[in-house]
Amino acid sequence: MQSKNIETLALHAGVEPDPSTGAIMTPIYQTSTYVQAAPGDHKGYEYGRTQNPTRHALQQNLAALESTTYGLCFSTGMAAIDACIKLLIPGDEVVSTNDLYGGTYRLFTKIFEPYGIKFSFVDMSNEAIVRAAMTEKTKMIWIETPTNPLLRIIDIERMISIAHENKCISVVDNTFASPYLQNPAKMGADIVMHSATKYINGHSDVVMGVLCTSNKQLWEQLSFIQNACGATPGPMDCFLTLRGIKTLHIRMQRHCENGTKIAHWLKNHSKVGDVYWPGFETHPNHAVAKKQMRDFGGMISFTLKDDAMEKALIFLSATKLFALAESLGGVESLLGHPASMTHASIPKAEREANGLKDSLIRLSVGIEHVDDLIADLEQAFALV
Repeated sequence: MQSKNIETLALHAGVEPDPSTGAIMTPIYQTSTYVQAAPGDHKGYEYGRTQNPTRHALQQNLAALESTTYGLCFSTGMAAIDACIKLLIPGDEVVSTNDLYGGTYRLFTKIFEPYGIKFSFVDMSNEAIVRAAMTEKTKMIWIETPTNPLLRIIDIERMISIAHENKCISVVDNTFASPYLQNPAKMGADIVMHSATKYINGHSDVVMGVLCTSNKQLWEQLSFIQNACGATPGPMDCFLTLRGIKTLHIRMQRHCENGTKIAHWLKNHSKVGDVYWPGFETHPNHAVAKKQMRDFGGMISFTLKDDAMEKALIFLSATKLFALAESLGGVESLLGHPASMTHASIPKAEREANGLKDSLIRLSVGIEHVDDLIADLEQAFALV
């Protein structure tokens, strides 16, 4: 696929008509093993955990979308993150952002810290703080931008520069942006990570993780981990994700359009306190977002002006179109309460120190008609 346009790559990269039937859609190769003519004499596929043609097509497609050479798929986003940290050994250190998805924080602190890997969570919008956190043992910089749930923006190129100066692996969690809005590999990232459960699949019917890289050594190490640890997705999930990707660009355009309108509407609402969305010129890192993103996305977080937990809970249960649920990035609109849902694993003191209030509400703005979404939010505000 020669095109550099994501609209074309989303539909065609890594995908070829089935040679046996001419089927235009990649078949679901629902098999656990493959016949060999003789020991070691096969058609490139030996065992379902190690290789699968449906997964292979998806991995090629994702690599093209992220402008990398290689793509690897995992059974969940957490499995993809787990594989990245398994590149390290006891005694190594990781510098990460202090506004981080709760599941990532839990994996870092509860699973890997007991094995002797140290994690520092710092304000990555401040280059001096990041540099001060680096030591001779730092082997990885973990960048999440936009961050979850406060929509902070981290300057990817600056962080990657620090990583490379210190001979560290740079990993960017690109879940909130998707490949449509941002391509960290083009900025020098060693590994780009996604929870493909979110925008990449886009239909709330698959759980999957992705790693993309152009570094052959890292790809070989991660491929070994993928196969040896076995957290690989099934062919049906790969098929559904390939299908979802075909409309990524169209979905993201509508997510961004609706997100822009709702963010501005919330900002002017009498019952709303703070609104977190990188498209505002008043956002602390708006200029960075404008530089490294094509648009500002459909994720918005806000607090009520009357910063009361009980009123936030009333609001969360009052919407009709915005479904109260974990996850994000699907075609349907969702809302959530980070303090008790996605970030409950982060201690309350740490959440509050990083600016995550108990009353914070996070919206994943879907692709419904924006007037209906605003009307739904308005009727919920009327109850608080």
